Amino acid sequence: MIVPALVLPLLVGACATEKDIDLASYVDSIEPADTLYNQGLANLEAGRLNEASKKFDAIDRQHPYSEFARKSMLMSAFTNYRQGKYEEAITAGKRYVTLYPTTDDSAYAQYIVGLSYFRQIKDVTRDQKESRRAIEAMEEVVQRWPESEYVEDAKAKIRFARDQLAGKEMQIGRYYQERREYIAAAKRFRNVVEVYSNTRHVEEALARLTETYYAMGLTSEAQTASAVLGHNYPDSQWYKESYALLQSGGLEPNENKGSWISRAGAAIAGG
Repeated sequence: MIVPALVLPLLVGACATEKDIDLASYVDSIEPADTLYNQGLANLEAGRLNEASKKFDAIDRQHPYSEFARKSMLMSAFTNYRQGKYEEAITAGKRYVTLYPTTDDSAYAQYIVGLSYFRQIKDVTRDQKESRRAIEAMEEVVQRWPESEYVEDAKAKIRFARDQLAGKEMQIGRYYQERREYIAAAKRFRNVVEVYSNTRHVEEALARLTETYYAMGLTSEAQTASAVLGHNYPDSQWYKESYALLQSGGLEPNENKGSWISRAGAAIAGG
């Protein structure tokens, strides 16, 4: 903290009778911005990430309007990310994008935000809020900086996170199906087919819809789900099992073109 000159005499007078008080503790040691920045880079290169963070943070405090403050904000986001301090990295990255949205480094700052959410994604048995946030952050990279070098990896991270969300829907759907709560199960499987048609879970979702609709007596929908499954994944084990299920009831896969499943199937084929 830098103490204003007018206040300093009051502090001195108030503390004159106190022993072992170092007045220097009230005043930050001011170092040149370039010196602090280079020290931060040196610490970063040496693997002393915590020390590097301190140097970059010191620049932000002591030289808030300098070009080195802008650079240090980005490096602070990076060093926090490397240390697994994801919330701090997200805060620094978002702040950079807000303050410097048109600089060449803004895409990287947003990319760090996305990576920080991505690294916190949990397995599908747990809440997937980090998957949703990672998708939002990475989609911003793709949309705002389509020519940046981070776009391809951002797209890959989006695909993975979407697969996680689809996996969560399947987990919940199977839970309901096992308990014969077929309407609730079908809703989850339908969401996978309609919203996450380009994930690896759509194949099982169509098979589960065949089973669920068949169990509810909605044979036309069951036949359509199986037909769409067979059209898109003819060699799938899921299709073989769905086909066998229908045959056990004297039915065959048969696509009803007016069904939502048929319309969704066109998107699967196109994806």
